[in-house]
Amino acid sequence: MSSSLLEQFLQTAVRYVWNPGLLLVFLLFGLYLTIGTRFFQFRRFGTIWRNTMGGIFRKRRATGPGILTSFQAWAAAAGSAIGMGNIAGVASAVAYGGPGALLWMWIAALVMMATKMGEVTLAVHFREQLPDGKTYGGPTYYMQKGLGHLYQWPSWIWKGLAGIFIAGFLVMMFIGMASYTIQETFQATFNTTPWQTIIFGIIYTAMVYAVILGGIKRVGKVAEYMLPAMALMYILGGLVIIFADISQIGKAFLLIFKYAFTSQAAIGGVGGFAVMRAIQQGVAKGVYSNEAGWGTSPMLHATARVDHPVRQGMWGAFEVFLDTVVICTITGLVVIITGIWEGSGGGGGDVALAFESVFGDFGKYFVFLAMFAFVFTTSTGWYSYYETLLIHLFKNKSHKTILKAVKTLQVILPLPTFLLAAGGILIGVVPKYFWLLGDLSSGLSVYANLITLILLSPLIFKLVKEFEKKYLNGKTKKQEKDPLPQR
Repeated sequence: MSSSLLEQFLQTAVRYVWNPGLLLVFLLFGLYLTIGTRFFQFRRFGTIWRNTMGGIFRKRRATGPGILTSFQAWAAAAGSAIGMGNIAGVASAVAYGGPGALLWMWIAALVMMATKMGEVTLAVHFREQLPDGKTYGGPTYYMQKGLGHLYQWPSWIWKGLAGIFIAGFLVMMFIGMASYTIQETFQATFNTTPWQTIIFGIIYTAMVYAVILGGIKRVGKVAEYMLPAMALMYILGGLVIIFADISQIGKAFLLIFKYAFTSQAAIGGVGGFAVMRAIQQGVAKGVYSNEAGWGTSPMLHATARVDHPVRQGMWGAFEVFLDTVVICTITGLVVIITGIWEGSGGGGGDVALAFESVFGDFGKYFVFLAMFAFVFTTSTGWYSYYETLLIHLFKNKSHKTILKAVKTLQVILPLPTFLLAAGGILIGVVPKYFWLLGDLSSGLSVYANLITLILLSPLIFKLVKEFEKKYLNGKTKKQEKDPLPQR
């Protein structure tokens, strides 16, 4: 199959998976949760801030079982989300969907703050505790315990949804998005040969092993220090580029709003098709970036030691805000203001060129460093998802069998992604093909998780109402942000 036919096939497949119906349901469901929680993410944004990033320097005693603190669980989950999607993914979205894709990312993110908060809340509510005190939860858990046990639906329903959800993860295990993206960025930054790039990929994979062999606890520890520092540095670097040519900011926003509803894409597309491409790229890449509705992050949030599910859910809402409204916006404006998006092929290389146009060689090295940190936390964070799914599959086995299964997973997991990425580098696969494959695989898990969230939405509303009544109503701001005893 020629490259043009392959691209056409993948684009067609992505359009079917991320069809207008799914995009509409995604947005409407986020709006439905927003209304059902009485616009919690807007009405209580101050509370969300005080209970998340606004309170990271306060010492509070974590209550309840778990593996990680709330901040560590968030850092690991955000590190899994804030990564290649925020840099390479946004550049690809603008290349394929035009500047208008950014507006659809914003719209989706604002309502999907409620979606992420809801799925994290369910993950913590339905999580299971092992004899050693560790907790695991996520979509497959609330499919079984919510649909199967609470609603008493036939087992084939929740098992079918869980099977589809897991199938999407198995596809992602072989696509190698993280490994390919960092190798592609390394090659674009240092102009290396394919074999030099693959040697770097081997070193990168060895570093991933060094973290995941320590399990979820080590994943959380690494993310706790790496993610905040790199996110802040990337935001500041992007702001320097944006304000270096401040006269272009107005033009950039004009392009964003204009081409959200009219045709303009760097890579082909005319008329209504280009507008639909902008919507599809904006929502699909938004989901890939902030992972709201995908069901990924809740598996890490379920490991947190927290007193109420909604308290951890607020970390999920903030995760979407920081990921998309802040970091994705920075990337989008950078590639639009510098003009790199026009005629580009997408991928992290575009962002490196944008930074290089302002900072010179330092710019591309800076982007590579940011990409490395973000993708590394993505690679290690995703290990936690596979461990969670594995624990659920083996939960009725002996403790010894579970330990063997986890050790096997730790050894095997990084290999398929590295091998496929190395193959892609050797034959010169361009980034857009990997991103199209990523959109396809994420769609499988999204379908299963979204159906489950819709069915369990009344419970989300109940838990949010319960949390507000118990912890927030009538409380002062100080009582809201310090609900737990000091250390």
